[in-house]
Parts: sequence; C-alpha cells; structure tokens
Amino acid sequence: MRTLLLGLAAGLALATAASAEVLDSQPTGFEVGHVIEIAAPAAKVWAALGQVGAWWDSGHSFSGDAKNLTLELKPGGCWCEALPGGGDVRHMSVVFVDPGKTLVLEGALGPLQSTGAMGHMTWKVHDTGASTTLTVKYDVGGYIVGGIDKWATPVDTVITAQAERLKHYAETGKPQ
Repeated sequence: MRTLLLGLAAGLALATAASAEVLDSQPTGFEVGHVIEIAAPAAKVWAALGQVGAWWDSGHSFSGDAKNLTLELKPGGCWCEALPGGGDVRHMSVVFVDPGKTLVLEGALGPLQSTGAMGHMTWKVHDTGASTTLTVKYDVGGYIVGGIDKWATPVDTVITAQAERLKHYAETGKPQ
C-alpha cells in the first residue's frame, strides 16, 4: 500500500499538461480519458490487455510485482492480484465484454479502495487498418474526505503511464 501511495505521489509530481487528460473534475467525482495510437493489430492489443501482469507497472501493485496480476476478459471476471503469504486483492470486476472491442471494469484502484469511491473503467480497441486506436476512460465517484476531485490528476497520471506501458507491450511484446 505504501508503494502504491508513493507511486501516486510521484506520478502527481511528474504530471505535465501533455499527459494530463482530466476530462471533468467535481468534489463528488471525476473522469479521466486517453486516446492512444498503437502500431499493432487490434487483436494483438486486445490480447495484450488481458495480459495485465506483463505490462502493468509493479510500483502500482499491492504485492510489488505486476506478475501477480491477472485479468479475466469475461463478464464477472476478476482483475485480481495474488499477495505474498496467500492473500488476494480484487482490483476491479469485469461487467461488460465485447470481445476484441470493449472491456468495462467496475471498482476502485489502489488507495481509492479504502475510501467511499467507486469507478468504471472502459477500454475500447478500434482497428484503423494501419494501427489500433485505444481509448481508455475511468469515471470515479463517491466520497473521500476533502473531495474526490483532488485525486483526479494523480489517477490520470497513473492511467496515462499504464496505457503507455500497454502500448509498448502490444508493439514490442516486451514489458517496459
């Protein structure tokens, strides 16, 4: 948890106008979104999305090792993490799948899990012929002391970094 909080703080410190895509921010909620062009076929991007343990940053995990993350691309599927010593974390649950095109997850990531926040994250994969357009949106609402809007920029920074890591993995087959 400490690693996750430090990672969010570091992400906030490194945020730039170019990477910040906070689409809306209110005391009761926020929306962040990104559109990224990936030089890989849509089927490869979709497959990479399901291999979250290969591209997610270990610094943004509870266990400190992204290889402990799994994502089941089916309704009711779990974005889960195995913890050392036998514990587990359910980061998000899959609520909608249009295979190869759209994945919708429900839950609160990282330190948001211990608050009154809840979110929906949508990943859309669109084949443009020469490349793939990946659209990621994360809508978060609920209660956090002082207003949830203060989390918009740090969360955006983390989601931006993870989407870039997915891009790198889909294009090269290697973790960043």
